[in-house]
Amino acid sequence: MTLLPCLPRLFKSLALVAALGIGALPATAQNLFAPVAQVNNTVVTEYEVQQRLRFLQLLNAPDATREAVIEALIDDRLRTAATNAAGLEITEEGMREGMAEFATRANLSAEEFITALGQNGVERETFRDFIANTLTWRELIRARYVRNVSITERDIDAQLGAGSAGSSIRVLVSEIIIPAPPQNAANVNALAERIAQSRTPAEFSNFARQYSATASRGAGGRLPWQNVEDLPPALRGLILGLSPGEVTAPLSIPNAVALFQLRDIQETGKPAQRYASIEYAAYYIPGGRSEATLAQAAQLKNRVDTCDDLYGVAKGQPEDVLDRETKAPAELPNDFAIELSKLDTGEVSTTLTRNNGQTLVFLMMCKRVAEENAEVDRDAVRNALRQEQLQGYSNQLIAQLRADARITRK
Repeated sequence: MTLLPCLPRLFKSLALVAALGIGALPATAQNLFAPVAQVNNTVVTEYEVQQRLRFLQLLNAPDATREAVIEALIDDRLRTAATNAAGLEITEEGMREGMAEFATRANLSAEEFITALGQNGVERETFRDFIANTLTWRELIRARYVRNVSITERDIDAQLGAGSAGSSIRVLVSEIIIPAPPQNAANVNALAERIAQSRTPAEFSNFARQYSATASRGAGGRLPWQNVEDLPPALRGLILGLSPGEVTAPLSIPNAVALFQLRDIQETGKPAQRYASIEYAAYYIPGGRSEATLAQAAQLKNRVDTCDDLYGVAKGQPEDVLDRETKAPAELPNDFAIELSKLDTGEVSTTLTRNNGQTLVFLMMCKRVAEENAEVDRDAVRNALRQEQLQGYSNQLIAQLRADARITRK
């Protein structure tokens, strides 16, 4: 059984456990040293099973059952064989440090911890073997796989944006955003009023295919399920005020008019996700929504993967050609908020314009940070993700060792 990062939460002080006066485990075999399992040329004995089981029960560890303990000891035999084959062994100093570090999690010194174990029927060697197996296996995994582990800034951003996933309510929405340059604003407003009278998804989708400037136009404006908390604050209340099939009144945004239809709504039973900040980049391309400018934006979309890539695109141009901002959700411009709510990190929208429709906005989502992660240390996140990847390699290797071994249960 490996020494997992969650162990600090799995046990109380052994002093308290000892005070409960838990009795010794009953013997399940007359010969404590009879084999319970054979792993290649080694055996797991009844004595080891009872010692490990007692140890885990004192720690309030999960899976402190006889069957789980036997499986863990089989894995220990496989790990020991692998680390011995690699020539790895723990030094006496490393052993003392490992035992002391483990004991501090119960607010005890190593000797106090060992004494408490002994008072509850667990031998010093049981604890020592547990630590030795854990430390040597960890070194083997690091030596073999650390070069394969790669944690990017994007991985960290994704983790920080995750928080408590989901929302208590999610919605199916269709959208229409119609460009409305000043010279055509009156006609667009009249059209928008007519679209707002739509009462069926099919009718609204037909209008979307004809007039919408969004990427969802080909799908009739239909968007996938969205958590309500992902929607812009200004839009959230409007959507929740609709019944399925109803459409919002036309919303004026810079150089455009937006309408939204609610198709369905569900309660998920999950905690609502809230974001402390949203970071985005906006690169401004002259030419508005002309065919040539949209083609240029499509080419640019294929060239950039992150917001950082846009600095190279904007190099040598005026500073105001590129904005990169981090704002609380309520501080975002409404049109930016609407588009960003549909994007994952690294995704792009080319729906919006500025300068009376003469400038196309190449809008890119950089990252979201969940409220509960706003103060989290990025290095701590990096280390946690690294350990998660190494644990994955550890699981793969032990599975392979099991597949190649001769394991017999007695």
